[in-house]
Amino acid sequence: MNVSVEVVGEGTHDLTLPDPTYADLLSELDLSPHEVSVMVEGQPVPEDQPVEAERVRVLRLIKGG
Repeated sequence: MNVSVEVVGEGTHDLTLPDPTYADLLSELDLSPHEVSVMVEGQPVPEDQPVEAERVRVLRLIKGG
């Protein structure tokens, strides 16, 4: 499956993986599911869900103090 993954503020990556989950996409980009939220059409999706969208946005979660 071909998926365009936009890491907000960092660029877009075109990935090709067979039957990926959203966690697989994050792994390919060396991102931890604990540090990001995966969004499809503006809605968060669980990382263990199979990818059904051609375009995905990844938002890094920010910690502050």
